Amino acid sequence: MSVFDGLRFRKVYSPIHNLDPRIKFVYVIAIFVVAILFYQIIPLLVLFFMQIPFVLLARVQRQWLRSLRGAAFLATFIFVVNVATTYFTSGYLLTAANVENAAAMTLRFVVLVESFSVFFLTTSPDHLGLALEESRVPYEFAFAFTTAVRFVPVLAEEAQTIMDAQKARGLELEKGGLLKRIRNYVPVLIPLIVSAIRRSLELAEAMESRAWGATKKRTNLYLLKLHKGDYALLAITVGILAVAVYVHFFVSIPTIASLL
Repeated sequence: MSVFDGLRFRKVYSPIHNLDPRIKFVYVIAIFVVAILFYQIIPLLVLFFMQIPFVLLARVQRQWLRSLRGAAFLATFIFVVNVATTYFTSGYLLTAANVENAAAMTLRFVVLVESFSVFFLTTSPDHLGLALEESRVPYEFAFAFTTAVRFVPVLAEEAQTIMDAQKARGLELEKGGLLKRIRNYVPVLIPLIVSAIRRSLELAEAMESRAWGATKKRTNLYLLKLHKGDYALLAITVGILAVAVYVHFFVSIPTIASLL
């Protein structure tokens, strides 16, 4: 459940937190495009280490590391599946290049988790909803998205609490075969679903008591404005895209196996 810590906003005064969420989202999408553009491990390593200064400036290292640790299981699964697929489709032959390709696919997933984790850790749901509204997204969709961003980490934490409580009562979640483990999670899922339904009903009553949706022309107390830091990040984003496109089409990127 620690991967969902990367979706929970941490209120810290830092240059990254003060950036406009629209510009940060553009940066994340640019990293996403660049990560999809390359299949070699060297540029993906550059993308991975490129995010570390943002994490240090935002002062969310602990939560960022926990989100990566939570994604380690899925990353390992991607690596194993890629290695196994290459092994069986290449005549039961495993080479260093095949392992490097599998590592590159895994690193691509890690880069995506890393960038989106930094975005959600440093972006307030209120500012995110305001950015969606100012981007001409209908308020109903913006509200649904920001509500999901708020409640997913809460439900993940509650699921962990329920699992700890059931383990204290003697429930063994890690023992047995696959079907046995799935059945063991039923006592966890049922109270979690009940709690989610209860939360949704409370939210619906709160929205109704505040006359949600009574007027189509809503006003906001705050307005988002671009500052010097936002323009600097936008320039960095454009530069990253330009360099990535140039390298992709005009530079031959060696593999680590060929270098060794």
